[in-house]
Amino acid sequence: MIKVKNVSKSYKLSRKQRKEMGVEFIGDSVLAVDNINLSCEPGRIFGLIGPNGAGKTTTLRMIGTMLKPSSGTISVNDYDTVLNPQSVKHSLGFLSGNTGLYDRLTAEEMVRYYADLHEMSDNDFQQSRDRLFALLDMEEFSGRRIGKLSTGMMQKVNIARTMIHEPEVVVFDEPTSGLDVMASRSIIQLIRECKNSGKTVIFSSHRLGEIQSLCDDLAIMHKGKLFFNGTYDEFESQKQTDTLEDEFIRLVGEGSHV
Repeated sequence: MIKVKNVSKSYKLSRKQRKEMGVEFIGDSVLAVDNINLSCEPGRIFGLIGPNGAGKTTTLRMIGTMLKPSSGTISVNDYDTVLNPQSVKHSLGFLSGNTGLYDRLTAEEMVRYYADLHEMSDNDFQQSRDRLFALLDMEEFSGRRIGKLSTGMMQKVNIARTMIHEPEVVVFDEPTSGLDVMASRSIIQLIRECKNSGKTVIFSSHRLGEIQSLCDDLAIMHKGKLFFNGTYDEFESQKQTDTLEDEFIRLVGEGSHV
């Protein structure tokens, strides 16, 4: 369960950054997320979409305790992300396209390292490891150093280390960005499995086909604000155009004039 209540996030800008904003920019900070409310339920997939700079990644990083809200509150499984960040991290897995893996470790060692960080028993690790390595087809390269793996293989290692401790809440930030069809399919399969096992799932993607095929709930974000927040069925019943892509462009286009 994820609850985001009246959350905003602003950033102080350096002199150089203020100059880059243009002559019309006034002030010394920018509002990346503007008083948003979200609720993500167990056993459902929540999709977050928006153009670059909409505030999606900032929102997901606040949920993942990597950033603190400027105002408002976020809870994950009833733990406040600011007051109880360690409890949040224990019940959460965060996956992005930026793997940040250690080149000198093997795939097996990398996943084991994260299991040790979560203080998993040998038995629990082995069961979770075997299931994930089979699901992601990782056995053939489990003993190879990460620096020798392809981009798709590295993302599979990233998935396995994210999920090894069987988190109840999973955050996917553009997880298939830059990946080929086969690697993307592994991630989509994992997202579906997370839903089927009752996990809370929130993810962002530029691939609208993924959103359309996976999501139970949807939020459209632009300039830090939510322009839609509801079930996917509600979105379908309210949309004024024929496709998700056209409706997304319509909503974002209207938001550009706000």
